[in-house]
Order: sequence, then structure tokens, then C-alpha cells
Amino acid sequence: MKLGAFSISLSVKDLNTSKQFYESLGFSQFAGDLEKNYLIMKNGNALIGLFQGMFENNLLTFNPGWDENAQKLESFKDIREIQKSLKENNIALVSEADENTNGPASCIVTDPDGNTILLDQHV
Repeated sequence: MKLGAFSISLSVKDLNTSKQFYESLGFSQFAGDLEKNYLIMKNGNALIGLFQGMFENNLLTFNPGWDENAQKLESFKDIREIQKSLKENNIALVSEADENTNGPASCIVTDPDGNTILLDQHV
């Protein structure tokens, strides 16, 4: 099952401090806005989302329909199809996409060790 672009989403205490730290590791701002309390940092194919005050724990994030440059893929499995496959495999969902909609939506699962996985489709 292809889940789209992967990134780690970090809950940070101070967005500016985190931005400077990741810039020192060779990352540069790819998307986001300091005034909106989030930045997406990129180094090659590696993506790290920095989020201040938006969620409690770090997340593993997949973006169905996007490549690592946030470009729409010609072909991809819709979040609702992925969600259906997860349910068929007895994976419990923390939150679900509305199956009666199209376009952007998300769902969340938790792995056996308690790590949160966000499947976040923007297209």
C-alpha cells in the first residue's frame, strides 16, 4: 500500500529555536509560516514538520497523493480507500475520514507501541 510522502511531525516548544537547529543540520524552510506556528523543513528527500502548540506528541505523517515536493501524484490511492484497507486488516482508527466525501481528508491510527500515524491527504 503506497501512503504518499513521508515526514515526521514534531511538537516543538519554540518554533524559532527548532528552525535554527534544523537549519544548522542542513534543512531549509520548504513550507509553512512562523505566524501560523508551523514550518515544514526539507533536506534532500527528508521532511520534518515543526509544530508549536498544535498537538501534544510527535507524529509519523504520510500524505497520500503527494510526492516529497508536495506535488500531486498522477495516480494514488485515495485516503478513503486506504482507510477501508486498514479496517479490513483490523487496524483500529483513532479518527476517520468521512467516506461520503471527496478530496482532502485525514485519518489517524496508532501503532502497537503507541506511536501516532497521521494519514493526511491534501488533494
